[in-house]
Amino acid sequence: MGLAYNTYLNSSKIYGCKNCKAHLANHDDIISRNFRGQHGKAYLFNMVVNVVEGEACERNMTTGRHLVRDIACRQCGENVGWKYDKAFEQSEKYKEGKFILEAEMLCNVL
Repeated sequence: MGLAYNTYLNSSKIYGCKNCKAHLANHDDIISRNFRGQHGKAYLFNMVVNVVEGEACERNMTTGRHLVRDIACRQCGENVGWKYDKAFEQSEKYKEGKFILEAEMLCNVL
């Protein structure tokens, strides 16, 4: 297996891992700020970088049942949120393929 290289984002505001500062997402990719995670406030993103995905599992969440997988920072391994693979409620389908990053696990890189 080869080396894993980090992706560096180019934007006026970039969110990074609180632990190691690796770039995770552009501010412009936020879909919604109206989410809650394990540690409080969380954001729904269209795209994130420099994460590894865990195994998919079914979870009952505030908005219904979802198939999700935890995501961790590729550089330091810190759990930073989750990815929605499948929503079982029709009204929640817009989340499929999107990512949640928990505000408590983020820092502003730029």
